[in-house]
Amino acid sequence: MKALFITYNQAYNEEIVEILAKFGQRGYTRWQDVQGKGTFNGFPRMGSHAWPELNQAVFAAVKDEKIDAILAELKRCDEQSPELGLKAFVWNIETIY
Repeated sequence: MKALFITYNQAYNEEIVEILAKFGQRGYTRWQDVQGKGTFNGFPRMGSHAWPELNQAVFAAVKDEKIDAILAELKRCDEQSPELGLKAFVWNIETIY
């Protein structure tokens, strides 16, 4: 299993959920109204008067054989609108039940 953590501009919300569904990823946890700033050239998303946009985040435990396809779709999505901001992080996990 892989842990997939995605942070993204709130404008991507429906698209991220659709990507997960496209590859049969049924389970996930989503956080709304996440504040942050991109590593390299991202704008702050703070929900404030100066920086009104916000991010969202999704965590999913994904089967190994699905992770590459999901990441490729996420990359395609990010490349279409890089100014919005979308990052995905993956690490190995173990399930306990």
